[in-house]
Amino acid sequence: MENRVSSRVVQRFSLSRGIAWVLLLLFIFVSVFPIYFVFKTALTSHKVLGQTAANFFPSDSTLFNFSRVLGLVSPETAQAAGVSPETINFIGSLQITVWYVLVTVTAQVIFSALAAYAFARLRFPGRDFLFFLVLSAMMIPSIVLFIPNFILMKNLGWLSTFQGMVAPSLLISPFGVFFLRQFFLSIPLELEEAAKLDGATPVFIFWRIVLPLSQGPLATLGILTTIGMWNDFFWPFIVNSGSNENLRVLTVALQQFRANQPSGPPDWTGLMAGTFLSIVPVFVLLVFMGRRVVESLQFSGSK
Repeated sequence: MENRVSSRVVQRFSLSRGIAWVLLLLFIFVSVFPIYFVFKTALTSHKVLGQTAANFFPSDSTLFNFSRVLGLVSPETAQAAGVSPETINFIGSLQITVWYVLVTVTAQVIFSALAAYAFARLRFPGRDFLFFLVLSAMMIPSIVLFIPNFILMKNLGWLSTFQGMVAPSLLISPFGVFFLRQFFLSIPLELEEAAKLDGATPVFIFWRIVLPLSQGPLATLGILTTIGMWNDFFWPFIVNSGSNENLRVLTVALQQFRANQPSGPPDWTGLMAGTFLSIVPVFVLLVFMGRRVVESLQFSGSK
């Protein structure tokens, strides 16, 4: 009797695991296939793209499209090959994107950590109400803030400038404050009390005790913010209005490449090559740091 029950449990467990694996593989395929399609299109010659678009594997594979995006092919050579002579200043856009992400992510992590520690440890009038207001900001769509931010940047004379691009994203992130506060609450209060007995100030405790213990959550917040800022398009586009080529992030540069093409069929091969190259840095970041993100999110969710 016991053997029958155990065999049924094993069968149910195996069946549930099999269904889980099938769903997982299906989810992976749905997630990865668009990236593979972008890569396949980037490897395909522009001349045969229309005839081989439905093929699973690329036909007449070539690295010519990647060379065009990286500026290794002259417009005359590209036009002779039957593709658009328009080019993407990929290296310049990559540099401005890195600076844009680096400045905004660093500022958001620092200010969010300061605010989160204040809400977690300090006692001051209206603390809970202020924290409620910060959480309420998570419900406001970011697009609602674009018009007032644009008017503010215009009045400051910061349109088509780097400071105008980064200014609205320099202060706290509501999600970052909530996420870090959850972790700060888990740090034993005895550590901070012992430091106070030794004469440490709140600033010293924050920088020398709390932050070193919070490297995991800080890195996770930095990674999540990096992904969001790397893919940011609308604000860098409207604040620059496409006028300053030296301030085009990768997303705006790809859109400008598509908009500046002459009439006729779109240059999908060049556009997909630039898109795939813009995906690579974030993809590499997730491959090496994705596990830490999941673990930190699970920890904060359990608190």
